[in-house]
Amino acid sequence: MDLGVRWKLHGDGRTPAPGAVVRPDERLSWPRTVGLGAQHVVAMFGASFVAPVLMGLDPNLAIMMSGVATAIFLLATRGRVPSYLGCSLSFVGVAAVIRAQGGTSATVTGAVFVVGIALFLVGLAVQRFGARIIHATMPPIVTGAVVMLIGFNLAPVTASTYWPQDQWTALLVMLFTGMALVCLRGFWSRIAIFLGLVFGYGISWAFDRIFGRIHSMSPSGKVTDHWRLDLSGVSKADWIGLPHFHGPSFQWSAILVALPVVIALVAENAGHVKAVGEMTGDPLDDKLGTAISADGVGSMLSTAVGGPPNTTYSENIGVMAATRVYSTAAYWAAAGFALLFGVCPKFGAVVAAIPGGVLGGITVILYGMIGLLGAQIWLHAKVDLRNPLNLVPAAAGIIIGVGNVSMKFTGDFSLSGIALGTLVVITGYHALRAFAPAHLKKQEPLLDEGTSAYDAQSPRAKS
Repeated sequence: MDLGVRWKLHGDGRTPAPGAVVRPDERLSWPRTVGLGAQHVVAMFGASFVAPVLMGLDPNLAIMMSGVATAIFLLATRGRVPSYLGCSLSFVGVAAVIRAQGGTSATVTGAVFVVGIALFLVGLAVQRFGARIIHATMPPIVTGAVVMLIGFNLAPVTASTYWPQDQWTALLVMLFTGMALVCLRGFWSRIAIFLGLVFGYGISWAFDRIFGRIHSMSPSGKVTDHWRLDLSGVSKADWIGLPHFHGPSFQWSAILVALPVVIALVAENAGHVKAVGEMTGDPLDDKLGTAISADGVGSMLSTAVGGPPNTTYSENIGVMAATRVYSTAAYWAAAGFALLFGVCPKFGAVVAAIPGGVLGGITVILYGMIGLLGAQIWLHAKVDLRNPLNLVPAAAGIIIGVGNVSMKFTGDFSLSGIALGTLVVITGYHALRAFAPAHLKKQEPLLDEGTSAYDAQSPRAKS
């Protein structure tokens, strides 16, 4: 059985020839391959650092399980789809809602475990019936609206939790990260979030030396005098040790909040597979269902032991586009690095010490980018918002999701925010479509036709 773990040496093993690419089944010399793997780890670090911290989960375990999920994904796709699976930011809002309802880390991971099952089943359905089953249930207007409301639902988290801890640090980090995203080129622009975190650490340390303690809301929610950057836990942490594992706990209220994120994950995987296929010149439509299912399996395994869910990372597509090296050998090296970081508690302590003000500046941009990915899906699919069939369900669902509107059905059961907004978008669209006149039912493109920011860098787009 070919598991995609054998690679031919590309050329002399040093650099690709002008205009050539290193295909997934090829590799450069092993030292260069390991170096590229390290680049992929750095590229995913920014978001994979932030996501578990925002979800209240162990960052060491998150990094470790991202390596495990990546290995599963590479084996499942037989090495044809180069990808790194890092912690999904789409669940940050879900985790915040569940914790606000009194849920624990086990409740969060239990709800997300069920999402992993759902994603796995969607992948099996796509393998059986083809990508058009996605279009039938989740056309671009629905997908874009759900992704948008998931992202923008997070705005109050930044405004009330992180930004008030240190508004000036947050402002500076926001400006620096924005400048890095816009002004830097190639690989450096792909790690802008990571650079923003490093800058934030430095600014927080400098402000502590210059201005002393800050009187503001601490991470615990109390207004006190405290240091912006507290590294006391780093010196106490061991260099080698296993992360903290825990089992999931299942509650229907939490599961219903989390399930809508399946739509965002399907969109991310579809866009990733399409973008990689275009860049490598290898049509990967036949691997879409496998990729979705593998993502689901990786997320189930991670959440089963207390880690966060995973998804394909566009940051790593950027590294491939910049280097023109699509070798899956580099991703195996990246997975190995992630496993090593996962068994270093001192590394986790550094991540856990990220100052609240730094998270405030990062999340202003990050959450907005998640929300605007929904608008990107609309733009690429040429969704007509003048059509009331598209406009009405999307408008209603987004306002419900962003405003955290709630509906109480019984004393023990209610829907609000992300869950209610998603339900309104999906059921509203299909119900209205059943009664709409024929001229409003114009066929829309498939979900996977243009959901990646890297379409413009594909060989086809350049020709």
